[in-house]
Amino acid sequence: MSSEKVNEKVAGVEGRAQHHNILYDDVLANQDLFNDAIEAENVEHGMDMWSAAKKHPAACLWAFLMCFTIIMESFDMFLNSNWAALPYFKHTYGVYTGPVGGDRTDPNNYTIPTKWQASLFQSGQCGAFVGVFLAGPITTRLGYRWTTTLGLVLMNATTFITFFANSLTVLVIGQAFEGVPWGLFIANSPAYASEVVPIVLRGAVTGTLQMSWSIGGIIVAAASYGFNNRLDQWSWRVPCALQWIFPTPILLLLLFAPESPWWLVRHGRREEAFKSCKRLGPTNGTDEQAARKLAMIERTVEIEQKMGGKPTLLDLFRGTDLRRTIIICLMYASQNLAGNLIANQATYFFEQAGMSSNFAFQLNLINSCLGFIANASFWITTKYFTRRQIYIYGTAFNVTMLILLGVCASVPQNHHTSYAQACLGVIISFVFAGAMGPVSYAIIAETSSIRLRPLSTAVGRASYYVFEIPLYYLNTQLLNTTGWDVAGKCGYVWGGTALISMIVAYFWLPELKGRSYREIDILFHRRIPARQFEKTVIEAAEND
Repeated sequence: MSSEKVNEKVAGVEGRAQHHNILYDDVLANQDLFNDAIEAENVEHGMDMWSAAKKHPAACLWAFLMCFTIIMESFDMFLNSNWAALPYFKHTYGVYTGPVGGDRTDPNNYTIPTKWQASLFQSGQCGAFVGVFLAGPITTRLGYRWTTTLGLVLMNATTFITFFANSLTVLVIGQAFEGVPWGLFIANSPAYASEVVPIVLRGAVTGTLQMSWSIGGIIVAAASYGFNNRLDQWSWRVPCALQWIFPTPILLLLLFAPESPWWLVRHGRREEAFKSCKRLGPTNGTDEQAARKLAMIERTVEIEQKMGGKPTLLDLFRGTDLRRTIIICLMYASQNLAGNLIANQATYFFEQAGMSSNFAFQLNLINSCLGFIANASFWITTKYFTRRQIYIYGTAFNVTMLILLGVCASVPQNHHTSYAQACLGVIISFVFAGAMGPVSYAIIAETSSIRLRPLSTAVGRASYYVFEIPLYYLNTQLLNTTGWDVAGKCGYVWGGTALISMIVAYFWLPELKGRSYREIDILFHRRIPARQFEKTVIEAAEND
């Protein structure tokens, strides 16, 4: 396309760019634009991961920045899990569970009751459940940037409730309010990240969401370890105050971020979408490249518009979109079914496995750092393996490790079995952080249609909380000395649920690696069986 044609295209859309939800048939009706769309898609298919990352540093930067908002949910979730293991916190807010006539000044003789442990965690997840449902309509109206900015402002404000809390009741309320912005972050981050980078980078950048979880976990583990020997209120308030580190810098940077061109095209703001394509394009990219990228986006959006029209929540449960919604919900739910809940309560699990309180915090820090390394390794595995391979083989490995954990906890206990349980817990967390965790975010982002993405990611994440809230209570009941106190025998339970997840994925999970959103739409529209997705050929000129 010549520079004159590029300028003509931009000028032609200028007068219409402020209108919303208007279907333009420019690309499908105009052969030149249609050829541009095909060429742009072919260029993306021809990229390899490393060259794409080097050519698109701006796209990677903004995708990573959006993913880093998840640090805050991770931070707070791991933090309130660690509270139950902090000596001062247990002594102040817990109940005496030591021997009759025992030392009532010894924090180790106190335990936070199961109902309060579960409430501290579940209140935040309930708030996030509300947040993800707010994310859909808010994002549809405001876009990813401004919705996330709103969440960051709310995050700063709600942290005050938790920091100044003086009872478990107020802490539970504070966590509930903090959960609302978490829901906004987790609904928007994978969607935005997957839309602003080339096809080959989608898996790597969405996998960064799991790395953000690990970063939050590392900071919490380090802060909790550093303050766990303090016998005053600052042992838990200082780590809590660290939450204020993240929102403001991210917010300031996000003010300069481009909006997703896919969202802009969906809302008829084509001139802004063109500018966004140019900002997210290759370093020193030309107007011609940006125009071709815009044509590719418009082509996909127009195809989806013809298939479904204006998006509504009910569309998620109709026709082929129902299948996509089920896959997204199952992938989110499976994050709680593959042994990850052991990692979420790692410090407490290590204590119940027989480790001393101080060593449990040390081991949790090591576990969090290993998780970060596992996340980084996903950038390599996603290059050489498919989404199905990573998820199914990773889950199969963890099923084996979880059953072994149960066996170790079932034999007569001694020093060696305690260490074996702790090591197996670390291995299970490592595999999840390097395989099922990051790949599930890539699958979730790729499965949803552009037309319904804000709504489908919100409903999918809601399913995560629907499963996590009761399962977290179950895990707490399994581990807590005031509950069933089965410690590592919980491996039998989570090994069984992980096995179910693996079987369901084998039959239901399609392979979407390397596919453009146009190709994915067509594959679902044709109702291709999940195990045939990878083998099915979609021609560059096909629209349905």
